[in-house]
Amino acid sequence: MERVLVDILGLSTNPASGGAYALILREVHGERRLPIIIGAAEAQSIALEMEGIKPPRPLTHDLMKNIIAAFGAELQDIVIDDLRDGTFYAKLNIDNQQIDSRPSDAIALAVRYGVQIFVASNVMDEAAFVPEEEDEETPPKQQKPKQAAPKMSKLEQLQQLLKDAIDKENYEKAAALRDEIRKLESRD
Repeated sequence: MERVLVDILGLSTNPASGGAYALILREVHGERRLPIIIGAAEAQSIALEMEGIKPPRPLTHDLMKNIIAAFGAELQDIVIDDLRDGTFYAKLNIDNQQIDSRPSDAIALAVRYGVQIFVASNVMDEAAFVPEEEDEETPPKQQKPKQAAPKMSKLEQLQQLLKDAIDKENYEKAAALRDEIRKLESRD
C-alpha cells in the first residue's frame, strides 16, 4: 500500500455540528488537505497534547500509551488506511503488528509518541481536497458591474458552496458537500 505522509493542520468546530470537530490533516509533500470528523473527547485529547498541557490525571490516550509501554512495546507509526461509507479506518503499527483503530484514537496516540502519520494514497485520492491558494501579493480584483449571474448546474452550485465552506474553514460542511458532489458525479 502506498502511503502519504501527513501532519496535523488543525482542529475546527461548528456550533451546529453537535459537538463534533473536523481534524484537518495536511499532506507534507503536497498541497492536499484531509478533513476527518472526530468526537469532542478525542479532539480535546489531541489538542491538549499538541499544546503541551498535561492534565492532573491521565486521559484515556495517556493510559493507552502507558499500557503499551508496560508491555515493552512501542508505537512506530499510524496509517489511515481505508474509507468505507464515509467512515475512515486506521491502523496502529506497534512493534510491526497492525492493530485496528479509529483515526482519532490513532492520531491521539501518534501525537503522544511523536510518530509519523500516514494516509493510504487511495484514501487521499478519494477524500482529500486542494485548498484554493490566496496570493497576498496579487492586488484585489476590480469590481465589475453586477450582471445577471449565469445559471449554474447543481454540480456547479455544490462546487461553489464547497469552495465557500473551505474558505470559511467550515470543514465539516465541506466534507458533507464533497460527499454530495461525489454522488452527483458518480451518477454521470
